[in-house]
Amino acid sequence: MKTLLPLFTLLLLMAGCSTQKELSYLNNLYELGGENYFPMEVPDYDVQPRDILYVSVKAQTPEGALTEMLNDRSSANVNYISNEGGAYMMGYSVDPEGNVTIPMVGDVKVSGMTIYEIRDLFQEKIDSLFRHAYVEVRLMSFKYTVIGEVRMPGSFVNYNDQLTVLEAIGRAGGIAETGTKEKILVIRPAGNKTLTYNIDLQDKSLLSSPAYFLTPNDVVIVQPNPKKVFSVNLPTISFIIATITGTISTTLLLINYFN
Repeated sequence: MKTLLPLFTLLLLMAGCSTQKELSYLNNLYELGGENYFPMEVPDYDVQPRDILYVSVKAQTPEGALTEMLNDRSSANVNYISNEGGAYMMGYSVDPEGNVTIPMVGDVKVSGMTIYEIRDLFQEKIDSLFRHAYVEVRLMSFKYTVIGEVRMPGSFVNYNDQLTVLEAIGRAGGIAETGTKEKILVIRPAGNKTLTYNIDLQDKSLLSSPAYFLTPNDVVIVQPNPKKVFSVNLPTISFIIATITGTISTTLLLINYFN
């Protein structure tokens, strides 16, 4: 029985090994020709209640100079608004009814609109108050979460207009040894419903998936790879098997001795 233990251990090791295909990303892209085309469809994010907006209004004074009309918040220290708590204090929060309150403008319904539509709406209202005014609107609450089998799970803030799922996983340290690239779940809040997408980082169809570009509040879950989990636990399994084998062998020897 002891002679079977090394063979059994070898079989376990082979079962836990990964192929080159399993370790690579987008491994079914056509390599011949050197070029592949995939249409880029960045989803338009509709602002939702409890989002936080950055709003800046610059207008021309009688002397011809441009001045910030929302000095109470827009001129805040950049270092202060670089964290989530500071952004909440210094930004303009969308209330549960979908309205945002802007000085000199009042309550404005913004939920269900994109950032560009909100900027045009604010620009129209400000133009009725000031001459040669310029309005800037940005989303401050582009937060996303990556959990599961990644090296640095957690919530992150994106300071760009767009973010791909590959970038998000990269910022989380990449997929851990126990994770799989084949089963990635993206959970997306959308108003009063939740959308889910199952994507495969090894398949070129990822580049055309609605979940390739993330939107604010998305959650990316990297599922465990059963083979890798088995491989990580292999030393423990081997120890248990060796212990059981040794116990059986010792028992048989004692039986034979007393017989």
